[in-house]
Amino acid sequence: MALNKKQLAHIEKRLMDERERALKALGLFDAMAKADRESGDSDLSAYTDHMADQGTEAQEREKAAVFATKEGRYLYRLEGALRRMYDDPKTFGTCHTCGGDVGFERLDALPHARYCIDCKRKEEEAA
Repeated sequence: MALNKKQLAHIEKRLMDERERALKALGLFDAMAKADRESGDSDLSAYTDHMADQGTEAQEREKAAVFATKEGRYLYRLEGALRRMYDDPKTFGTCHTCGGDVGFERLDALPHARYCIDCKRKEEEAA
């Protein structure tokens, strides 16, 4: 059963809210990376840090990069869901594997979901 207009509007709002949150998180990463680069250009960079401090900073940069990558993939999924919704709202919420309903409750919890819970479980068990 296709989602009604009220349900589609709700899922669209969820997608847009999640998209805004992801963009803000990525913007925060960009701001942190810029501040990190600028601090390296300061007069304090003439002082050598202890090797442990350098290792900690490298680890923090790596964690931030991983976070940005995860957030970027999440943003890509959200935007894909919005495209699917705008391109063909009548089929949005249809499982890409079996053609059944993904379900409003599942979409409310995971608005970019492309598979019903049964197909997703089968996919995860096969992996």
